[in-house]
Amino acid sequence: MNDQTFAIIKPDAFKNGYSGKIIDRIINSDFKILGLKLIRMTKSQAEGFYEIHRDKPFFSELTEFMSSGKCMVIALQKEDAVSQWRELIGATNPSEANKGTIRKDFATSLGENAVHGADSDENAAREIGFFFSDIEIIANH
Repeated sequence: MNDQTFAIIKPDAFKNGYSGKIIDRIINSDFKILGLKLIRMTKSQAEGFYEIHRDKPFFSELTEFMSSGKCMVIALQKEDAVSQWRELIGATNPSEANKGTIRKDFATSLGENAVHGADSDENAAREIGFFFSDIEIIANH
C-alpha cells in the first residue's frame, strides 16, 4: 500500500469554474498536496500520458480533450491514497457516481468527468513521475 496518488483536474472542470472547489475537497479530505502544477498538455504529452489506452476507441477523443485547455496535475499523500482518492472522486461515469463525490457534483459526462485518478500504486508512481521531477515533490514529514 502506497501513501501517494496522482490526480488531474481536467479542462472541463476549469472551464466550468470548479477547480477551486475540487482543491477544497482535496484539502478537506485530509490529503496533503506534495506537488501541484497548472499546465496545458500538448496533444503529444496527452498521448504519452494515456499510452496505456492507445488501442482503445476513445483514445483520440480523450487526448484531444485533455489537450484542449488548462488542467492541474497534483501529487497527493494520504494513507491508502489511491483508494481514498478514487472513493472521493467517484465512478468514471458521473451518472453512476455516489452522491457527494467529485464526479457526481462537478462532471458533465463520461468523457468530461472533471478529474483523473491513478488506479493503482504502480500507476500513481508512474503518473507522478510523468509530470514531476523529484525536486518538485515536497514531502510532508
